[in-house]
Amino acid sequence: MRKVWLGVSVGLGVSFSFVALLVVGTYMVAADLLGGAGGRAVGLAKGSVPASYEPLIQRYGNSCAAINPALLAAQLYQESGWNAKAQSPANAKGIAQFIPATWASHGVDGNKDGVKDIWDPQDAIPSAAAYDCSLAKYVKDVPGDQTHNMLASYNAGAYAVIKYGGVPPYRETQNYVKTITTLAKSFEAPVQKVQPSRQSAGAIYFAQKQLGKPYLWGGNGTPEEGGRFDCSGLTKAAYKTVGIDLPRVANDQWNAGPHPKRDELLPGDLVFFAYDLDDPRSIHHVGIYVGGGYMINAPYTGAVIRFDKIDTPDYIGATRVTQDGAKALPRADSA
Repeated sequence: MRKVWLGVSVGLGVSFSFVALLVVGTYMVAADLLGGAGGRAVGLAKGSVPASYEPLIQRYGNSCAAINPALLAAQLYQESGWNAKAQSPANAKGIAQFIPATWASHGVDGNKDGVKDIWDPQDAIPSAAAYDCSLAKYVKDVPGDQTHNMLASYNAGAYAVIKYGGVPPYRETQNYVKTITTLAKSFEAPVQKVQPSRQSAGAIYFAQKQLGKPYLWGGNGTPEEGGRFDCSGLTKAAYKTVGIDLPRVANDQWNAGPHPKRDELLPGDLVFFAYDLDDPRSIHHVGIYVGGGYMINAPYTGAVIRFDKIDTPDYIGATRVTQDGAKALPRADSA
């Protein structure tokens, strides 16, 4: 699931002692990060949304107090996966998945061209923000978190939120609120450092045991495949051993948690590589960071699972996987 690119591999004869030193040394800084996990985003993390949509999301994500750019991005990603031509069986259309009746009452002409076009992100994105803010206004006097109440209104209707004095006791609605607020964290630009993953050591342990196995395109490590993997098959299997179920494809794994900066990487972070550094949809490769600028990865056909450096021209960023983050992801598990 990646193009061939030049990497620097480490000889397997010294692999285990090498990675052990990296992991131990890097984990010594983890305690410093534990105290800095709080704080809300004030914008979008670099590369977290397609560049063509970023100005719209940044602008209209600040339309009212109930939303922010990361939350708006999470809704759009959940609804359509950034596909401006998406159409559901229920006739929801466009990047924001408006049904025609809702569009008729809440669609806006965002680009001021005289047409309210449900298929045009320049209209649909500001319309999504306007709809969120309208819902927030309907339930502004309801006790509790205004963002949670707005999201609950989006899912169950404002009347239900007013009736129950907050998020109603519907499992679907409660799950929707948690999903969007959790997914939003993967789009945030954190104002402080991100909390280390508690499952990362187990994921690395699994990946280490795969070193030297030949790469297999689409490989999931099954007995029929000789226990072989491709890049995202390896990362999915590694995190599965610690109870976290990632999507199958690399660019879908990108939103499984917040995005630490390059100098904040810790062992277990997923590191990603893309054809276009301004578009996370173009991610073509993923590995598991082990420290010291190295990752364990399944590189390409003809190679084996090995250590490679992460600092290559196509490095787009990293994700610190969380269990809630993985659960919140929409699923499109095809190889």
